[in-house]
Amino acid sequence: MKIVFNPPDNKENQYISLMVAPLRESGFEIYPLDSFFSSYKHFKSIDLVHLNWFENVDDSSFFVAFRSFFRKMIVLLAIKLFRKPLIWTMHNRSSHEKGLRFFSRTLTALLVKWADRIIIHSHASASILAQRDRQTTAKIIYIPHPNFINVYGPIQPSPEDSNLLKLLFMGVVKPYKNIELLIKLAWEFNKELQLTIAGKPSTDKYRQELEKMATGTDNLNLQLRFIDDAEIPSLFREADLLILPYDLESSLNSGTAILAFSYGKTVICPLIGTIADMDEMHADMLIYNYDDKHEHEPILRKTIAKAVALKKHSNHIFKEKGDRLLRYVQYRNNNHQIGVDLIRTYRELLTDKFNKNT
Repeated sequence: MKIVFNPPDNKENQYISLMVAPLRESGFEIYPLDSFFSSYKHFKSIDLVHLNWFENVDDSSFFVAFRSFFRKMIVLLAIKLFRKPLIWTMHNRSSHEKGLRFFSRTLTALLVKWADRIIIHSHASASILAQRDRQTTAKIIYIPHPNFINVYGPIQPSPEDSNLLKLLFMGVVKPYKNIELLIKLAWEFNKELQLTIAGKPSTDKYRQELEKMATGTDNLNLQLRFIDDAEIPSLFREADLLILPYDLESSLNSGTAILAFSYGKTVICPLIGTIADMDEMHADMLIYNYDDKHEHEPILRKTIAKAVALKKHSNHIFKEKGDRLLRYVQYRNNNHQIGVDLIRTYRELLTDKFNKNT
């Protein structure tokens, strides 16, 4: 079977590799979207198209956004007109890009309407889709997010514990992740915690803004650069837990949270879809919620203060929580079973399509 899986790789996230690996092992031929129109023969040979993050549009300028939107519209129209089976994975509540949202909203609406199957990684996604179009319910397939156990290397033993709380933010550094808020709160808890921010900023200008904000702090470790895969276990080794102050307006799933659990770490995180699905493990996380962005800062401040107090009470409390979360994702987010479920979804869709056309 020949399929387009887009994007075919992602240097900043092994999610794609984890999803594609079982497909290749089962004999699927995987092609990038860029090859879709390379020749009519190749286009005709593609049995199925699977799109991830396709609704995102670069909004750095109107021209760049329009060009990206136009190209993606051509792809969707070709898939629709030539009746190619289409699968879309819903990763976010809405696009994280704040400007020129018309383009992203239009692409999302078409993906919801035209996709033959919509894969979701959190049950909250089903409710969001039903609010947009109740007819989508029949084509929703829930498949858990894969875990990252040992993907970046084995777990490294943590150094000797201290009463100082060590927080880590890791991932691509973008405004919707509220990095500015983290830096502000690091100033306030100067004597009680150490915060490491590790990841490449979305733009050089944003990097400079964050560096300026952090000037003068002695408890803030900025590593605003691309983090190599081999560095990830050592970053986790030095941290008590991850802090992920996501914007609830757009955030839904978090591969970074699953990554933390895969390396035996718990999180400070809003109640996004990934976290909501793990209700039986909520006691092992520091979860918070807020109704609007003005509430975010005081609620996050209280949550950090709670983490500081817990660390002072017990040096080992976060390790114990992290160990339980590791065992949970090892079982619930089982990569072998996820591969089985994805392959079954592909084959059932192609069978349905064949039966309808004969």
